[in-house]
Amino acid sequence: MFPEFITPKLKDIGELIIDNEVITHGKLYTLKINAGKLASGNRINVFAHVLHTGVPGPSLLVLGGVHGNEINGIEIVRRSIEESIFDSVTCGTVILIPLLNVFGFINFTRDVSDGKDVNRSFPGHFSGSLASRVARIITKKILPYVDVAIDFHTGGEARYNFPQIRYNKNDQIATMLAHSCGVKYLIEQPLIAHSFRRAAYDMKIPALVFEGGESIRLDKLSIISGIQVIKNLLVKLSMIQEPALSMSDDQWIIHKDKWVRASEPGIFIWSKKSGEYVEKDEVMGEIKEPFGNKSIQVRAPNSGHIIGHNNASVVSLGDALFHLGVDYSLVE
Repeated sequence: MFPEFITPKLKDIGELIIDNEVITHGKLYTLKINAGKLASGNRINVFAHVLHTGVPGPSLLVLGGVHGNEINGIEIVRRSIEESIFDSVTCGTVILIPLLNVFGFINFTRDVSDGKDVNRSFPGHFSGSLASRVARIITKKILPYVDVAIDFHTGGEARYNFPQIRYNKNDQIATMLAHSCGVKYLIEQPLIAHSFRRAAYDMKIPALVFEGGESIRLDKLSIISGIQVIKNLLVKLSMIQEPALSMSDDQWIIHKDKWVRASEPGIFIWSKKSGEYVEKDEVMGEIKEPFGNKSIQVRAPNSGHIIGHNNASVVSLGDALFHLGVDYSLVE
């Protein structure tokens, strides 16, 4: 049964055809979609796992690895398959793409071989660069079958994000779904031009972004949280018959955020971290001159929640140190 807030794209409960592949219902089917090839001649393929139950219900896209070095997102989707959480799905369709940016994953980079960001290349074009072609696979071959989407990311560089959901507050369905995820922080974030979330919005698909951990490094809290987010979405969409679980005793909406940046270069030692609350002027860390002559305290410019922090040992002038939610409200 479709939730009343979803207008289904897949009304036919028979065979599903994606990229000329016939997907029968009842088992997890793996698609291999060609995205192009490198100068070496090696082909780049996108693998999508599709569970088509054959019972009327919503269609959910679970996407990871848009940025190839954001390993936590890839691991969340991969582990959700390994842990067989979709065996409990009783209706609808689930499309799982653990790793979209294969080149970036192999080369420990967020971008593809042309130096472009897939998440700034939507809706893409099949005759464009590799980033554009990869983006086009999603908008042309996947999104037409999707009712709801969630895209898994991490912080970039050495920046750690506390598990959070980002959503467009002007999208009522995305807002409702975000509140059902159970994470501590819900971030109201405007749509970014040429991003996956923007492309989904233009196709009238409510889309969420999960952020958790940092690039390259696996983070247990983020992985566990991400898997629970998937389960809670399946519950909200009435695709599994289980109670939803909360991962936090309190849940906060971040209406406005700001970055606290390094006023001096040096060795950075934080004393406050993501997930903590700080008062205005509270010391969050120190920047120490490597020669031992000077130490600068990093203080909170506002009271607020730390939703991300920099794990880099050495920082340059102007580097982002703390991501602070400065306008916030408690979810009742």
